[in-house]
Amino acid sequence: MVFSSLLFVFVFLSFNLLSQIVLKKTEYKNAAMLAFSILFYCWAGPVYFLLLLFDTFVCWGAARLIENADKADRKILLGFSVFAVLLVLGIFKYTGFVCGTLQSIFGFPSEVVSIALPVGISFYSFQLISYVADVYRGQVAAQKKFWVLLLYACLFHQCIAGPIVRYSDVEKDILTRRVNRAEIGRGISRFTVGLAKKAVLANSCAAVADLFFDKTAAELAKTPALGLWLAGFAFMLQIYLDFSAYSDMAIGMGLMCGFHYRENFNYPYTADSVTDFWRRWHISLSTFFRDYVYIPLGGNRKGTARQVFNLFVVWGLTGLWHGASWNYVIWGLYFFVFLIIEKFVLGKKLERIPKAVRIIFVLIIVYFCWIIFKFEDFASLGAVLRGLFGLNRNPFGGKAVALAVKSNYRLLIFSAVACLPLGKKIRTALYEKSQTSAPVGVIYGIWDVAHPAALLILSSMALAGDTYNPFLYFRF
Repeated sequence: MVFSSLLFVFVFLSFNLLSQIVLKKTEYKNAAMLAFSILFYCWAGPVYFLLLLFDTFVCWGAARLIENADKADRKILLGFSVFAVLLVLGIFKYTGFVCGTLQSIFGFPSEVVSIALPVGISFYSFQLISYVADVYRGQVAAQKKFWVLLLYACLFHQCIAGPIVRYSDVEKDILTRRVNRAEIGRGISRFTVGLAKKAVLANSCAAVADLFFDKTAAELAKTPALGLWLAGFAFMLQIYLDFSAYSDMAIGMGLMCGFHYRENFNYPYTADSVTDFWRRWHISLSTFFRDYVYIPLGGNRKGTARQVFNLFVVWGLTGLWHGASWNYVIWGLYFFVFLIIEKFVLGKKLERIPKAVRIIFVLIIVYFCWIIFKFEDFASLGAVLRGLFGLNRNPFGGKAVALAVKSNYRLLIFSAVACLPLGKKIRTALYEKSQTSAPVGVIYGIWDVAHPAALLILSSMALAGDTYNPFLYFRF
């Protein structure tokens, strides 16, 4: 079950919200939320819920023991719990990757093991690691009730698609949350915006990208260059609209129930440096690696050589987190190279370049990063990278490309605008004007009530009339 489905929106979510309204005590609300979260997770595969139970139990027990242990034992307990969680993650996510790499180099094993990837395992693994680490640091108290920690680990709002939520951020909400009408309204608005971004825009951009990308390596080598450029642009829009849409929906559902999740995307395609891009893109992931990998490794406190090494480790792991394939590792190290150039070569010289030029330069870097991200098969990746510049002796354009542009240019323009903070700025300006102008206040009030309903209807029509609803998070 995914957020962008009619079953989820009109059945699952509706009954979940009804339970949160009907039940008055927070403990009862939490019990209902846990039941719904378990059902939601088990929908993707009930057997793999046992892994989530195991990881949660290990971290719950380790955190309880850490609170009363001496310094040496605390480190052992922390190390054991982190090792156990990463071991489970490694077995189920990276066994096939490791075996495939060994086979290609040494010829063994004779058969590569194929293990189904539990949905969301990367997200809840990192959440539980952050919980134990924060207990070890004394930043949060260990949760005494196992089922409460289980609720935190499998809360369906963000369990399979993020953002990566730290226990300290939602502890108060889990134990003593309160809901008010203003937050419910904001939550509904945020959820419907995310649903429309996914169902109407992201899915449509995905269809455009697949017109030219969903081919074999041999077919990609013959694809017109302009078609590849168009597909790359469509995929660039899709991946942002898709990822940010799920965060929008998670944040919106949280607000409807009294949970306050932090922002996970902040218009990254307006970034004027690669560093700025990663302050805006998948914020919960980048801050996790900063706080639990980069800083513990020494950060920038042990000299330039060590800082470069620490960044190399962080970006290699960032790439590997996204998928068990070498293209993701290359994708992470691709950003490592540009970050090193910014930090140690360009430095303050970057600030002298006009901001518009810097933004365009970052967009070019990001464009090619998504090409690397898209193709796990190196033959296909190479064919596309060469084909973009006509190095496959492929044609520049053709009828298929012209038809794709003619049929989809309005969609792509609108989707590009949706990646910018233009709508947010207009809404803020209207709100400020509505405080001093009665006519504007009436218009703003009507819009504030009507637009969630309009977006819900539009999204429902898109989902009902289209079976193409890709879910990028299955690789995570």
